[in-house]
Amino acid sequence: MTEIRTEAAVVPGVALICDCDGVLIDSEAVAAAVLVEELEARWPGTDVAPVVMPLLGLRTERVLAGTASALGKALDEVDVEAIRSAVERAAVKAPMVDGIEAALASIPLTKACASNSFRAYVEAALARTGLVKHFGDRLFCADSVAHPKPAPDVYLAAARGLGVNPEACLVIEDSVAGVTAATAAGMTVYGFIGGGHASEDQVGALRRVGAQHVFDDMTQLPELAARWLQRVTVA
Repeated sequence: MTEIRTEAAVVPGVALICDCDGVLIDSEAVAAAVLVEELEARWPGTDVAPVVMPLLGLRTERVLAGTASALGKALDEVDVEAIRSAVERAAVKAPMVDGIEAALASIPLTKACASNSFRAYVEAALARTGLVKHFGDRLFCADSVAHPKPAPDVYLAAARGLGVNPEACLVIEDSVAGVTAATAAGMTVYGFIGGGHASEDQVGALRRVGAQHVFDDMTQLPELAARWLQRVTVA
């Protein structure tokens, strides 16, 4: 693939792979609010937030199915598509995560995005924020693989597309589903809990499914990436 260079020269053979929502775009809190609003409008008097929040990071359809099942409710295909569309319309307008622009610019790795969202949404979100210049066409999304996160498919597709080994990839994820997927793909995963939806409960949850480090400030990412790179290149 054509290499997109930023301010830092690229080190060959290794890659930084970022989730989109909650890592690049601070959209998970927005998405959660829309999900709760839409579901409570359909199920008056039902408190859905405690069920929805732990499911963030899964495809919207799976969040809806899991919530409905847990609460003994039902949604038809029209409801699911309407809610999914409402979530994407709101989330695509969310701001980038604080500090991510400068962090990406200073990290000397090929960068890719591996998302559980559909490609059209990811393209729109990255274009609007300007983050696309760090990724180019290196976008690997749920609609291009057989199984979305927590399956490893999208991360394995990213490694193949980048021409690097999975063990030479550092992944930044904010959800249990994402950390599970990247860990299953054989990659090093760092958990990020600095988004608007984050909570202290995430620290233990992300570590339990394989996050090797958890951090809450994107200004820390360049140093974390540098330390990881040193370990990988020495090994």
